[in-house]
Amino acid sequence: MTMTDPIADMLTRIRNGCKAQKKKVDIPASNMKREIARVLEEQHFIAKTVNIKDNKQGILRVYLRYTRKDEPVIRGIQRVSRPGLRRYLDKEILKRMRNKMGMTIVSTSRGLMTDEDARREGVGGEAICYVW
Repeated sequence: MTMTDPIADMLTRIRNGCKAQKKKVDIPASNMKREIARVLEEQHFIAKTVNIKDNKQGILRVYLRYTRKDEPVIRGIQRVSRPGLRRYLDKEILKRMRNKMGMTIVSTSRGLMTDEDARREGVGGEAICYVW
C-alpha cells in the first residue's frame, strides 16, 4: 500500500509514541525525515536518532525525550503543509510570527531550519510542521 503523506506518518508515529510513553519509535527513513529529526534533535525535542540499515530504504529510530516527571517534551506536533495544500511563509510573515510556545520547521532554499533561523537568515519557505 502506498503512503500519500510520509511526513504526516512520521509526525503521527512520534505523537503516538509520546502519548504511549514509548522510549523509541521506528520510522521508514528518507532524507526529508532525517532532516526533520535532525532539527528536532538540535532543538532538544528528541533525545537522539539512529539510522538502521536494512535491505530496503532503511529505518530511522527516534529516541523520545521526557522530563523528570515522565512527561513528554513534545506536547504537540502538527503537520502544516500537506500534499493537497502547500503552505508557504515568506520572510515578512516569519518576522511577524513570534511563536513563543514552540517552533515551526521550515523548508527553505538553504535546507530545513526553524522559523527563528529562517528569520535570522532572511529567507522564507514551506512550513512543514509546528512543534510545541
